[in-house]
Amino acid sequence: MTKLSVNINKIATLRNSRGGNVPNLLKVAQDLENFGAQGITIHPRPDERHIKYQDAFDLKSIVHTEYNIEGNPIPKFMDLVLQIKPTQVTLVPDADDAITSNAGWNTVKHKDFLIDVINECKRNGIRTSIFVDPVLEMIEGAKETGTDRIELYTEEFAKQYELGNTKGIDSYVVAAVRANELGLGINAGHDLSLDNIQFFKENIPNLLEVSIGHALISESIYLGIENVVNMYLQKLK
Repeated sequence: MTKLSVNINKIATLRNSRGGNVPNLLKVAQDLENFGAQGITIHPRPDERHIKYQDAFDLKSIVHTEYNIEGNPIPKFMDLVLQIKPTQVTLVPDADDAITSNAGWNTVKHKDFLIDVINECKRNGIRTSIFVDPVLEMIEGAKETGTDRIELYTEEFAKQYELGNTKGIDSYVVAAVRANELGLGINAGHDLSLDNIQFFKENIPNLLEVSIGHALISESIYLGIENVVNMYLQKLK
């Protein structure tokens, strides 16, 4: 079964919009695990506009499934990760002013940098994943960095699927097959939703984990968060 890790950035955004502690980020993380989610993901950014760096520390003692911290490995981010030692760190090449993640790594151009970062994570017992587009050269480049996993950037798949173009998954299938051949674990995330997750899961061989936040939280407004988690789990079996 593919694991579901829930990204709780949007909960932090809602909390921050009013100040105070409503909704309670830590309570939401606990509830998500109790409802069946197999991981919690956060993506702190330098301006702390949603997840605050203190949240990352506070969640360490709360999350009892898999704790995944995503982000651009600038020194401040790496200091955070190496202090917390989450289950997994997902390296994302975000610009400081990015609203959301919008591209995977050029694993050829940034190979040496990624090797250094990944080696440091591994020395601290942290599983590594790097955000990549479904391009064979980038998958093969990822293998050269020593990463444990890749996370397929799925925005284009989601866009094509919404337009009715199921062929939009083809490049992801090819990328996943190559990743499997190279011994890389496969995660995926970005714009995955109840509408497209089952089709994606059924077509990607050995998909280990999906990280879903914006869609899941938005759907929960209508359906109720416990119900949505269980619907995802059924579709991921």
